[in-house]
Amino acid sequence: MNIPDTDRDDIIRRLRRVEGQIRGVQQMIEDERECNDILTQFAAANRALSRAGFKFLSATMDQCRLHPDEADESGYTYETLEKMFLRLG
Repeated sequence: MNIPDTDRDDIIRRLRRVEGQIRGVQQMIEDERECNDILTQFAAANRALSRAGFKFLSATMDQCRLHPDEADESGYTYETLEKMFLRLG
């Protein structure tokens, strides 16, 4: 299922931010920064990645709502979408 360009661009932007956060965490570990500071950045990266995942799923679900025949053909049933949602949690 294709998602709109604006949603795709937003998700890619979020993922690039997460990528930068992860590189920052790696550098913090190499620099032997304080444990609390590093774990704070791990938590921030986890939250940002989760938000990107939820944004992706939301955009997919919206497309399923707008194009139900295409969603059915692609196998995006209510049960499948529910399982996808629960995997993010």
